[in-house]
Amino acid sequence: MKTFFKTAALAIFAAFALLTSCSNTKLLSSYAAPNSKLPKSSKVLVMAMMGDQDKKLRANMEKIMVESLQDRGINAGSAIEEFGIDALKSLDEKTAMKKIKDQGFDGAFTIALLDKTKESSYKRGGIGIAPYPYRFWGYYNHYYSNFYGRIYTPGYISDDNKFILEGSVYGLQADKLLYSAKTKTFNPSSPKALASEFTKKLLNDMYKNGVIAD
Repeated sequence: MKTFFKTAALAIFAAFALLTSCSNTKLLSSYAAPNSKLPKSSKVLVMAMMGDQDKKLRANMEKIMVESLQDRGINAGSAIEEFGIDALKSLDEKTAMKKIKDQGFDGAFTIALLDKTKESSYKRGGIGIAPYPYRFWGYYNHYYSNFYGRIYTPGYISDDNKFILEGSVYGLQADKLLYSAKTKTFNPSSPKALASEFTKKLLNDMYKNGVIAD
């Protein structure tokens, strides 16, 4: 009898582990510009954009995306590591772009937290999540000056935590949007897990769309 219960317990645990290991991240939409392949000679700055209460998520997003791009042969760097946690936020566009380009970056990969809610009971007005300016700095500046405060409006306690993230890739020489996609994730187990799922989902979609190659 003990053997039976032990076997049953192990089977239940294995089934639970299988279910929880499945991705909770769904791709909502994606866009790839014509002839948008990111050359492996590019040097890409990864910039996660989110508030102080999500510092751990921001650090994980940049670290995991940088490592994953490097694994695919693309030279990438973290904005936090290169410039500090808030070094670019107070700069005007001309100064910031010069600082970025002086470090040899000719591409940017922004990761923006668009929505963070309690799915079952969080009630508020509609919120636009369409891509904003097609220029890199216009997007970065718009996020922190207009959108950021609306995301962090307190909500009601409920069962499911939902995160909507947007990743966008820009070519800085032509100041052109190459790729953009949105994802939705429910109940990530940790900031690292959310960053890992998001990175995997986006890079797979970028590969399918010909933006990056193995």
